[in-house]
Amino acid sequence: MKKILSLLAILLLAKATIAQDKSPVQFVFSTQRTSDSLVQLTISAKLEKGFQLFGLKKQSNEDEFVSSLQLDNTITTDSIIEEGKLMQIPATDASLPSFRVYEDSVRFSYFFEVPANDSIILKGSLNWLGKQADEYPSGSESFAVEVLPTNKDSAENNSEIANQTLWQIFLLTFLTGLLAVITPCVFPLIPVTVSFFLKRSKTRAAGIKNALWYSLSIIGIYTVPTILLVLLFGDDILYQISTSAISNLLFFAIFLVFAISFFGAFELQLPNSWANKADQKAGKGGLGGIFFMALTLVIVSFSCTGPIVGTLLGQTSTGGVSTAPIIGMLGFGVGLALPFSLFAFFPSMLQSLPKSGGWLNSVKVSFGFIELALALKFLSNVDLIYHWRLLDRDVFLVLWIVIFVLLGIYLLGKLKFSHDSDLPYVSVPRLFFAIASFSFALYILPGLWGAPLRHLSGFIPPDGTQEFNLDALKYQLNSGTNQNGNTLHLAQPPQRLADKLHVPYGLVAYFTLEEGMAAAKALNKPIMLDFTGHSCANCRKMEKEVWKDPAVLQRMKENFVLVSLYVDESTELPIKEQYIKKDGDKVITEGDKNLDYEITQFGFNAQPLYMFLDLNGKPLSSIKYGYDPDIAKFIAHLDAAKAAFEKNK
Repeated sequence: MKKILSLLAILLLAKATIAQDKSPVQFVFSTQRTSDSLVQLTISAKLEKGFQLFGLKKQSNEDEFVSSLQLDNTITTDSIIEEGKLMQIPATDASLPSFRVYEDSVRFSYFFEVPANDSIILKGSLNWLGKQADEYPSGSESFAVEVLPTNKDSAENNSEIANQTLWQIFLLTFLTGLLAVITPCVFPLIPVTVSFFLKRSKTRAAGIKNALWYSLSIIGIYTVPTILLVLLFGDDILYQISTSAISNLLFFAIFLVFAISFFGAFELQLPNSWANKADQKAGKGGLGGIFFMALTLVIVSFSCTGPIVGTLLGQTSTGGVSTAPIIGMLGFGVGLALPFSLFAFFPSMLQSLPKSGGWLNSVKVSFGFIELALALKFLSNVDLIYHWRLLDRDVFLVLWIVIFVLLGIYLLGKLKFSHDSDLPYVSVPRLFFAIASFSFALYILPGLWGAPLRHLSGFIPPDGTQEFNLDALKYQLNSGTNQNGNTLHLAQPPQRLADKLHVPYGLVAYFTLEEGMAAAKALNKPIMLDFTGHSCANCRKMEKEVWKDPAVLQRMKENFVLVSLYVDESTELPIKEQYIKKDGDKVITEGDKNLDYEITQFGFNAQPLYMFLDLNGKPLSSIKYGYDPDIAKFIAHLDAAKAAFEKNK
């Protein structure tokens, strides 16, 4: 009996311990500098269903019916921001007033003054009070978070985002390199090349060594020229190329020619003399000979890989970071070279490869349809820069729908080109690829009536170019009111470039800093600088993924004067506003002026970039906020900028 009672006691104690450990609310504490001397402490709380949390006060007396924050540091703050799903519950006792309570989730933001060069550990405890049914559970959460000096904090923040972006670029280009292996120009060369290494080498180890050198040579051929281009012409050369209207028009022409070639109208290849000379040097043997074998592959496969490389360079260069296109070419080279090394390590895998045949031509034609779609993307960039209005969003989508429907029909064997083999039946892979093509066409079809198509925001023209847009209509109807339906008072409406440039979701934006500054002073609001571009894919993604969020949109409308500065706007400046920079380059267009301002004032040439200014044009935060789809983080940054403005009034 004693043993049974002891066991029951242990079980009850364990149950009580588990019950105590399981808290109905989970907290996350974090800090970030919003300016040189202002630090934001953010407390994020996730609440269980049915649980409600009382609002906070910085310091609380024991008899107050609220949650409270107790700090061990001798730092004070009077600025507190609460945001979440607010529920006003009646007091159960007449002697107690009603308090702010939240459910689902809530975020509390505190702002402290910490000198720019100081590094401290912010310590304290959060004493929370909740309500669940008729009970009022409470608890305490201790925390210790580090506040870094200004320079280190900004550098680590930007470095983290940059590293994530570079890894994404590498992964994308690596997968693209693997995809390029199955093109008709590369695939037939795999068994021939690998067998050559294994047969000419005296040992298997030597064959593997030669294959590895061959793969490294391929990687170097794609990567080294990109590095040299950056070293010779500067960090932003590829960015300048990718955002130039002339470059985009040239890319459109090249991709169109490639697409027509893939359809079988003619064979496109680099001069045979180049391949012959490289092949002759490859026959001399040694590591040098193997290098020229790799160069021969690159030259021979150019008709298939050239468009892919051009697309990758164009997409990875728009960030303005010289490292991005280098990483992109490295990833592509690794993806393209990897199969050669794998088959050298495991030559028996060569037997599992499908034989070359008509399917390779089908792959080539399919690439032709895709190249045609990409060509329209480059032409769209030019159309936006020069405001031709030839490829508005609806026209662009119609062309893409037709292209991908035709691709699906081709994959089913119902559309045939002169050099296609007979297709007695549809294979399972072709069927699935056809389903994917038709599904994509159906996915973008609602875009003709204004469906957001968020996943394609970086590729298709912006919503403002579409005349009939049901999704944008609701924002237009509420463009002059806040979330409560109250009328927003506007300063002088935008004048310059307002007939050419537009921002989405009923927002009002100025397109020159001078007009924006005048409006900010009239409204006594801080400025939100939006450095953007017509050909900036990440700018469109931010608008679709972050700006459109109701909480973000509310803050942008009510708390800031939005100034959108297009760095690739082709409209010429008035003669009196044109000038020559220190390096001798002329600033002639609105885009030239905006880009020069971004570089000289903020040391940055990537888009998007969001900076916040006070009424004297001075930054409210040292953080260079770029592309980051984290909505909660962007909201916290907006609130911090607003708080910094109010504090410095």
